[in-house]
Amino acid sequence: MSAFYDLRDNLYHPSASTVGPWDARLQHGGPPAALLGTLLDREGAREGTRVAHFSLDFLGPVPLAPMSVSAKTVRPGKKIELSEAFAEVGGKRLLRAAAWRVLEEAERNPDVNLTAPVPPRPKESASSFFPDVQDFGYAHALDWRFHEGGFDKTGPSTVWSRLIIDVVAGEPVSPLARVLCMVDSANGVSAELPMRDYLFVPVNLTVSLWRTPLGEWFAMRAKTFLASGGGGLTRAWIFDERGPIGEAVQTLYVEKRAAA
Repeated sequence: MSAFYDLRDNLYHPSASTVGPWDARLQHGGPPAALLGTLLDREGAREGTRVAHFSLDFLGPVPLAPMSVSAKTVRPGKKIELSEAFAEVGGKRLLRAAAWRVLEEAERNPDVNLTAPVPPRPKESASSFFPDVQDFGYAHALDWRFHEGGFDKTGPSTVWSRLIIDVVAGEPVSPLARVLCMVDSANGVSAELPMRDYLFVPVNLTVSLWRTPLGEWFAMRAKTFLASGGGGLTRAWIFDERGPIGEAVQTLYVEKRAAA
């Protein structure tokens, strides 16, 4: 597929590239995160401002069906403002997103604690995905290159990715959308339990960026933490080719898969 979505009659029609590993009838969280992030990035956009924080709540599973999307500014401001976006399928609200936009000015303050080294980007792309799990379209929409870990391994990972299709057919893809599309997979690439035996589903995604992301290639260094009561959290340190740019956090619901 050439894009995650095709905009027709004011509805975003998802392609097979949006499908995640859990169910062939459901979208992965990355594509709708990129879509809502794109809309919020445009909402109230003014020269010199950027999205500094993005949050996404999954109000229910997102089916492979046309979505209606809306966005609005709820707290305007010259230096700091807040926008919200929602996605609905068949009149049912399934996604709620918010973005804080801030004014950015060169040399307003010195850099502090931004010296983490950029992980190397391998030359070889991943050629296979999670073992014992159905093939899924989202995985093929990005070029994945693992410096540490891998789809076939459990534990922390460091991976570079580049989105190789459009978010919306015929529309340019922003660096922010590329970041958001990638980071919702942080819990998958840093899974601590086999995906064939356990579900570990993110109920939300939050991303904080201290500067504007640049380029097409982005990396995340992801680690998952699990408690025996079925709760968990994934943290991901995010990089572009110049250095670290921010952090993402996912809250997880963990459950043993039902026996086949």
